[in-house]
Amino acid sequence: MTVRIIGIDLAVTASHRAIVLDLASNSFVSKLLSFHANPAEMNGVLQAARANAPENVRLVAVLEATAMSWFPVSCYLLSQGVEVYRVTGQQTADQRRVYQRHAKSDRIDARVLARLYVTLPERLHRLHLPSGWQLELQRACRERLRLTAQIAAIKNRLLATDRLAWLELRDILPPYEPAARWIRNYWYNPWRVLETDAMAMAQAWRAQYPTQDTAPSWLYDLRQKAAQVVALYGAPQCLDYERLQASVVREQARLAELEAQLRHLRLKVIRPLYRQLHPQRHLETLYGVGPDSAAIYVAFIGDVRRFPSLRQFRGWSGLIPFSDQSGNAQAKGWPVTQSGPDPIKTTAFLDANIARLYDPQIAAVYHDQMVNKGKHHLQAICACATHLLDRVYVILHENRPYELRDVDGTPIDARQARQICKLRYQVPEETRRRNNYRVRMARAQRRVEQRYQQRERKQRSKG
Repeated sequence: MTVRIIGIDLAVTASHRAIVLDLASNSFVSKLLSFHANPAEMNGVLQAARANAPENVRLVAVLEATAMSWFPVSCYLLSQGVEVYRVTGQQTADQRRVYQRHAKSDRIDARVLARLYVTLPERLHRLHLPSGWQLELQRACRERLRLTAQIAAIKNRLLATDRLAWLELRDILPPYEPAARWIRNYWYNPWRVLETDAMAMAQAWRAQYPTQDTAPSWLYDLRQKAAQVVALYGAPQCLDYERLQASVVREQARLAELEAQLRHLRLKVIRPLYRQLHPQRHLETLYGVGPDSAAIYVAFIGDVRRFPSLRQFRGWSGLIPFSDQSGNAQAKGWPVTQSGPDPIKTTAFLDANIARLYDPQIAAVYHDQMVNKGKHHLQAICACATHLLDRVYVILHENRPYELRDVDGTPIDARQARQICKLRYQVPEETRRRNNYRVRMARAQRRVEQRYQQRERKQRSKG
């Protein structure tokens, strides 16, 4: 069967570019075509691809994931029976360096995209067009991650301000509980705390939070800390506590607003969409995977049948290391490829850090990486995350809940699994310290080698 490959270089505001490659002759059979995302112009591209070809010609399109420009173009191509493959910008850049090292243009990019289907067919993943619900769940999950990052940034700023103004306020009470927020809103000036009677402060606390402790135990510690701050700074003008408190109040107001938005997003948007797309909720039977994590897996993996094998799924996820092998030698310690969606990698990493405490099979992987292979904690967790994603793949592929098993395959309950993890796969603290020292020394050695290579290059250029 005749195969024609359309390489499409997408743009965000300008017109898209396309070129057609004939697979049999390995030659381009069209000029560089310009088009926009409308049916009339895209139909012209398909006519150019079918020109002088049999009626049963098979059309393949390869395009980059450029913003959301890929979505309308892909929708139309799929509706016309075209096989669509979406690649990353990194794949295109790597191939362009081989194809035309010292030049970049729309024509070259379109040619490179078409050639990718010929040179790297096993590395291409056929486009799975998500449904409207799945796209909405993806947007909601990304929004949740953005809100979480903003909340974490505000909390870090509050902690930094507490260290400046109160010499570490969290020594007295949890930094984000109602009591700490109340202190920041009304009693952030230590001079005012000392000038006010303790009974009056207790009454103000009861008036603001009548359901809380009538005589808070932290009030005495707060006054002691205030005395230390006064003795250190000497005068309130040193930091201008009135303006500092106003700044902290604004930060806390933003924090409360973001927390409310996050709560609404999780409970009213993400959970209903997730349960609509995955009503069985089998993913939540995996230890370390809660409803929020399961929603991310469902949103970004979509139809797991688009990955024919576990190997392809691993390659898509990006949590597999680079390899460097030649002859009988093989380099170790390479970083992961990071080719998959960032939410998948982040969520799998966080979930694996919990799963290793409750799942003996994942705990065995962590123990082997730390004790036998000398990896540090982050490398070991990345290995566990890969195994966790393997289980996610099987659960979605077979549509069944996860069963806890020992390393020999014996079914166990949650209590037995926890005991096995604690007794059999506990990593000694000495091993942790040794591995971290190795990492630091390896990084220092790499920095020395890089500086040495830079000096050599400079000397050669001068010579």
